[in-house]
Amino acid sequence: MIGRQKNSYLNLMRTITRQFRGSGLRLIALVIWAGIILSPPCYGQADTGKMFMNTIRINVSNPMMFGWKFNVLGYERVINDHQSASVSFGRTAFPQFSTPNADSLGITNQSNDKGVNMSMDYRFYLKNENKHRAPRGIYLGPYYAYNTFSRSVSWDLNTSTYSGSVDTDIKLGAHLIGAQMGVQFILWKRLAIDMIMMGPGWWYFSMKTKFDTSLSAEDETLLLEKLNTMLKEKFPGSDFVFQGDGFEAKRSSWTSIPGFRYMINLGFRF
Repeated sequence: MIGRQKNSYLNLMRTITRQFRGSGLRLIALVIWAGIILSPPCYGQADTGKMFMNTIRINVSNPMMFGWKFNVLGYERVINDHQSASVSFGRTAFPQFSTPNADSLGITNQSNDKGVNMSMDYRFYLKNENKHRAPRGIYLGPYYAYNTFSRSVSWDLNTSTYSGSVDTDIKLGAHLIGAQMGVQFILWKRLAIDMIMMGPGWWYFSMKTKFDTSLSAEDETLLLEKLNTMLKEKFPGSDFVFQGDGFEAKRSSWTSIPGFRYMINLGFRF
C-alpha cells in the first residue's frame, strides 16, 4: 500500500512537471518536488495527535500566468475522513495587452483595472489510494469558478475615415465548470502543498465593449478584431466578435469553449 501510494505521488509529480515544461511554473513544480523528496517521509505514519480541520492557502501559480494583480486566498474545511470543501476569493485583472502589429492601430494607455475571482470545489479523497485522512493525498471532485475583468483602453486609430484617440471600456465575465484531479501534500503537520493538475471543464464567456465616440462600421470592425485577437492570446479558443451586420451585435457577445484548470496553492493548517 505504501509503495503504491508513493509511486502514485511520484507519477503525478512527473505529470505536473511535463505540463509546466517551458514555463516559469516548471521551476515551482521542481522546487516542490525536491522539497517533498528531501523532507522527512510521511508514508506509513498514522494520523496521531491533534487533528487540523482547517487550511488557509494562497494561490502561487496563477500570478505567474496572469500577472501579479492576481491575488487569491482560499479556505478548505475537512468534512469527514475522506471529504472536504473549499472556497477561494480574491482580486484579478486582465494581463497587459501587447500593441497589435498594425500601422493604423496602437495602444496608448491601459488603466482602471478591476477584477474579482471566486471559486468553490468539493473534494473526495480516494480511500483506496491514500493512507491518511483528508486533506492529505489524491482527490477528485467538481468545481466552479467565476472571474470578472474590466479595463479602460486608449487606442490611437488612424484610418481613411478617422484619425485620433478612441477610448474603450471592456468588461468580461467568465464562468468555468468542471471536474478536477489533484494531490495535496502535508509537510511538518502544518504546511499544505495543494496541486490541481487535471481540471477539464467548460468556459462560458460574456463580453461588452463601450466606445467613447462614434466610428464607422469598418473602423469598429478593425478595433474589435484587434481586441478579439488580444483576448484570444490570453484566453485560447475564445471568439468574442460576432460576424454580421449591426453595431450591437459586434460590441456585446458571449461564447462557450472547453477549458482547463490547474494551479498550485500553499497553505497553513490550523
